[in-house]
Parts: sequence; C-alpha cells; structure tokens
Amino acid sequence: MNKAKNQNEPKHFDAIVIGTGITGGWASKELCEGGLKTLVLERGRMVEHIKDYPTMNDDPWDYKFKGQVTREELKRQEKQARTGYTINDASKHWFVDDIEHPYNEEKRFDWIRGYHVGGKSLMWARMSFRWSDLDFEANKKDGFGVDWPIRYKDLQAWYEKVEKYIGISGKAEGLPQLPDSIFTPEMPLNCVEEELREGVAANFDDRKIINSRVANLTDPDGREGRANCQFRNRCIRGCPYGAYFSSNSSTLPAAERTGNMTLRPNSIVHEIIYDEEQGKAVGVKVIDAQTKESLEFYSDIIFCCAGAIPTTSILMQSKSDRFPNGLGNDSGELGHNLMDHHFKVGATGKSDNHLEDYYKGRKPAGFFVPRFRNIDEKSKSNDFVRGYGMQGGASRSDWTKAIGELQYGKELKKAIVEPGEWQIGINCFGECLPYHDNKMSLNYDKLDEWGLPTITFDCEYKENEMAMRKDAKREAVAMLEKAGFKDVKGYEEPCFPGNGIHEMGTARMGRDPKTSVLNGNNQVHTVPNVYVTDGSCMASSASQNPSLTYMAITARAANHAVAEFKKRKF
Repeated sequence: MNKAKNQNEPKHFDAIVIGTGITGGWASKELCEGGLKTLVLERGRMVEHIKDYPTMNDDPWDYKFKGQVTREELKRQEKQARTGYTINDASKHWFVDDIEHPYNEEKRFDWIRGYHVGGKSLMWARMSFRWSDLDFEANKKDGFGVDWPIRYKDLQAWYEKVEKYIGISGKAEGLPQLPDSIFTPEMPLNCVEEELREGVAANFDDRKIINSRVANLTDPDGREGRANCQFRNRCIRGCPYGAYFSSNSSTLPAAERTGNMTLRPNSIVHEIIYDEEQGKAVGVKVIDAQTKESLEFYSDIIFCCAGAIPTTSILMQSKSDRFPNGLGNDSGELGHNLMDHHFKVGATGKSDNHLEDYYKGRKPAGFFVPRFRNIDEKSKSNDFVRGYGMQGGASRSDWTKAIGELQYGKELKKAIVEPGEWQIGINCFGECLPYHDNKMSLNYDKLDEWGLPTITFDCEYKENEMAMRKDAKREAVAMLEKAGFKDVKGYEEPCFPGNGIHEMGTARMGRDPKTSVLNGNNQVHTVPNVYVTDGSCMASSASQNPSLTYMAITARAANHAVAEFKKRKF
C-alpha cells in the first residue's frame, strides 16, 4: 500500500481518517472512491493481508505448551489476560502490551485493544445484525439517554450497501425486532442445534432459534480477492482466504485501488487542530510511534474512527479557547454514557441423542435467539427495560467454540482425538443503558511513554442490567429443559464492562447540541467538518452486536462528507 513516511511526505489532504478498524476501513473506502485524497492514520504497526498473519495455519501441536503462554508473557498483558482473550500463542500478538499502554480504573474495566492496521476487524467475532426501530426509538420511549437523531429507515439503504459488500451468511426470518439482511447462504445448524430449535418451537411461542448471522463468506461472488469460508474456525489469527470481513482483506485494498489513499502506520493522533478564525478543524497533531517525532497533517475533512475510547480521548485533548473542555464538548457529555454489553450468563446441557452423528469442519457460527423481552405489551417485563439476545452452539467437544467472544484464549486442556458426548450452551448478551455517570476521563498525572494522558474508567453495570441477567439465566435454563436436554445447569460468571468488546457511547449522537456531541450525520454539532462514526457515536447499545451498524453509519456519513465537499461546504 501507499505508505507515507519520509521527509517529503505531503502535509495536506482532502480528508484524514483516524483509525483503520471496521469503521476506519469503511471511511477510507468511501472517501477514496468518492474522489477525495485521503490520509489514513493508524497508531499501530503495519499489517498486510496474508503476509502478516504469522499463525494462520498453525496446529495445536505446533506450540510448545499447547498454546499456553508463560507467566512472564502474561505480565505484559495482565489486564487483558484476566479476560481469557489473550492467553494463547496463536493470537497474543494482536493484543496490546498493557505495560506499554497503561490505563486506570476507578472500577474494573476490561479494555481489550489491538493496535495495528486493521485494528479489531482482524479480531472481531463477526456477528452481524441490523438494528430495528425498536432500538432507535427506545431512548425516547423509556426516557433513558437522549433520542437518536436517526431511525431504521435512515440506515436501511446503507445496511444493504454494506451487506452486499462484506457478505453475511444467514437466513431470512421476517422478525420485526431483527430485520433481515441481504444474506449469502446460511451456515446450517448441526443436528443438536436443530433439536433445540425444534424443542423451543414446540414449547415457546415468543422466541425462536435461528442461524447465526456472521460476516463469513459462503458465496464470494463479486468480492475481489476473497474466497469461501473453509470452516477452519481460526478467524482470530487472520484469514488467508479473506473469508471473513476485515479492513485488511476488503475495504483498505478497495481504497488503495483508487490511488487516492495514503496509509501511515505508527502514527499516534492526539489532537485535532481547531482554527478559531475559520471556525473549523484544519488538521491533526501526530506523534510518530517509533521516532517520537511531532508532526502535523492538514485536511478539509476529518473522520474519527479510532474506537470509542481513543476517539473521545483525542477530542478531549483537542482544547482551545473556543473548546476549553475538548473539541465539540459544549454539552459536557464527551466521555460520558459509556456502554458495553453484559454477557457470560446462560445455561448448559447435554444430549444423549445423535451419538452416531458428527459434523464436518469447524463451523465458526452457532445459533442465535433474537430478543424476546420488552418487544410489545405481551412481552413486557416488570423488572427491567430493554432486552437481551442469546448466542449458542452445540458440539461433541466444547460448545463455546461456536461463540466468538468466548472461544479465544481457551486453554487447550486435551487433544481431541475422539468425539465426546454432545454439549450445548446458551450465552446471553444484554443491553446496557446509557448512564451519564458511566464515563472515561483523562489522567494528566499519569502519562504514557509518548507524554500523553492515560485513560481512567469509572463504569459499572447497574440494577437494570443485573435484573436482566437473572431473567436471562432463568430463561436459558427453561429453554434447554423444555427442549429435552439433560444435566441442565444455569451459570453466571463475573462480567465487567469492556469484556464484551463493544464499548460505545462516549461522544453520542443526538438532536440537541445541549445534550449530545454529534448530529444526525455524525458531525460534531459545532465543528461540522469533523465526523465521528465509531462506537463513540452510539446513543444506546441495543442488544445486538454493533459492528454492522457502525459500518452502515460510517458509509452513510462518508457519502454525506463527499457530497458536502463537492458542494464546497468545507
């Protein structure tokens, strides 16, 4: 790729994109395809598709201790290791060093990060669901948070654009609370998952077992450089087939093909430059991560796509006479309303059926149960607002392998040479309300090695989330029991914000500049040439995995920016 990193590199561009993850890749693609000369800045190292996936073809026996890392290595990733995500030789290189990149906790926050080109698009669980108006209207109806300035109809065409491009395997179900996507063929349920589907259908009229909807290709037609999923379930390592969507295999190469993208890794953006006279942002301040040289780059448009926490950190550090508390922070909401899904609660069971049956390959998807609480008057709960969905899987080994958020970092306790009994598990993902006092802040007394303030988290799940978890556990047990499974046990493990890796809400969208940071086009209310489209823009969390919505929002905002640029609005 065209990488700018020399004495004579250009300083002015039409647009600057901060971050190369799921939203940064989409912003880069859409801006470049719109004809804008775009500088893409990534704070981490370069990662090229296929070339830089060192463990993509490794087998368990290729590792000295079956993938377990040493105590010395764990000390370098102590906070992330406590979640289980990084304790594996196959994937530890994607996760940051906690000692080099420290943060602070008023309350425990499991901040899971990947600093490299592609960001967490290389590491995500690929669950891809649309939101519905049930989600976009929730804040207004129940009074928590501020009203979203957009509705489902505003994103529908952008969902379609994104889905056609990335490829989502799944099946149409016609559920109003979970609108159907444009799908490639679904990954079929296995025989025991089908047993659960049939058992739930026979015993419940308010819920449904459906195929997971995942960004793993089952039909690569028209998607340049990408092939079908090979059912290896090694997605976390980087896929040499490009079978799952990532910035590295898809959007960044598309941006590169236009000739309009300049990609600069090892570039830590820490401030957006605001020009008081022009009343607009004019560029960014950057520290070269390797040389620690201070640099400035200039542009007409800036897209913040670094992630909910880094983006808001940049906005907070962008102080001026006009914005003494951070760029666009007239409302005082910058850094507040931090959300993440809660999970690690559900049920497990076993089946004596289908002992003669097995399955081929390692399907990187299981089943999904769309939200069934607080959808209408009939499903209303008196104990909590909003709702939860369920993910799960069945196998003749470890059912958690079907759940992206649970599978990574699992200790390899034994080599699987013979199929064991069938196990099945349900894991519930619940919505977190946008509480003003759940927040992040900057600590200028504890600086990182580049002299920048570290992040402090003060965030917790509250009464509504705890009540939701009780209901989720009870219903997961009931579903397995009524479907005929044996040894059914409910479980609830400790879960802290950040562990869901869906952090969002710290620079929320809204209709009123007095209570929000961004408008309905993801522009900073008072600095409209700055767009924020990563998780920080979210006004609520819904119960679905948010990445598909991030991508749709980003595509929509980038096309808005291109149109405004061509009208000379910037």
